[in-house]
Amino acid sequence: MKINGIHHVSALTANAQKNVDFYRQILGLKLVKKTVNQDDPSMYHLFYGDEVASPGTELTFFEIPMLARRLDGTNAISRTGLIVTSEEALTFWEKRFEEKGVRKETASLRGGRPALKFTDPEGQQLFLTVEPSVQDGAKPPVHDEIPADFAIRGLGPVELTVAEADKTISVLTSILGFTEKAREQSSDGEIVTIFESGQGGAGTEIHVIEKAEGPAERSGRGSVHHVAFRVADAEELEKWHDKIAKAGFTNSGVVERFYFKALYFREPNGILFEISTDGPGFTVDESVDELGDQLALPPFLEHKRAEIEQRLVPIK
Repeated sequence: MKINGIHHVSALTANAQKNVDFYRQILGLKLVKKTVNQDDPSMYHLFYGDEVASPGTELTFFEIPMLARRLDGTNAISRTGLIVTSEEALTFWEKRFEEKGVRKETASLRGGRPALKFTDPEGQQLFLTVEPSVQDGAKPPVHDEIPADFAIRGLGPVELTVAEADKTISVLTSILGFTEKAREQSSDGEIVTIFESGQGGAGTEIHVIEKAEGPAERSGRGSVHHVAFRVADAEELEKWHDKIAKAGFTNSGVVERFYFKALYFREPNGILFEISTDGPGFTVDESVDELGDQLALPPFLEHKRAEIEQRLVPIK
């Protein structure tokens, strides 16, 4: 049993069309699946990734129209990393953000790697980080304005800000098998403890910041809903279910998501963790060339297609 890195990160948006405009047009990610929240099919669930929807590249969004803005606080997934493969790529993105009016900070170091913090139009907090190696089979998303060498290649480190770091760290290390890699001071003066899983690398890391004082985050547009960790297959996920349950965590049990199987539980500071299988993947019902073109529904929702489509605002 082994966690092999970050599977996906799911966040919240109030406007699916504006979300696509930013993540597809500005960041150049591929919309690899346009589907719905399987627990509430009245809302979109958008998945962005690399050109072939490789595991570990998906940044996803639930659309909740009229959602209030996030109020910053602790006990939250506070920032999501995205990978580029060189410092030259980071320079490209600094210039592109300036040209497109994207809010950004001065480039700095995080985990020994150059990093560039920025926010999307709804205040979603992200950063680009340099990781030269990418997984086998992954391909950069195709975009007319973004050279392949500079394209975003997948998910990087995920940052957690919590009130009681020891409790979260215990789950990461004692339950999920992460190992501590480093401890450093951020550009904001915060102490960041860095943990890695699997074979290591930016796409396997969780960065933990302790903020003992202040309120918890109030979720809203620009918030992250959960982070999911990669495991090989359904057989291994069943073993993780047994381990999580025996450790005393209330959990969802194994949930069939059609594109993958998932297990959900909350760590002691209240952050929602998911463990997900790599397969069968997003090409199970669409070819690579068709990904994201049409509304995709899992078989158990297909009989409700007309009703679901009627309630959704079309995305261009």
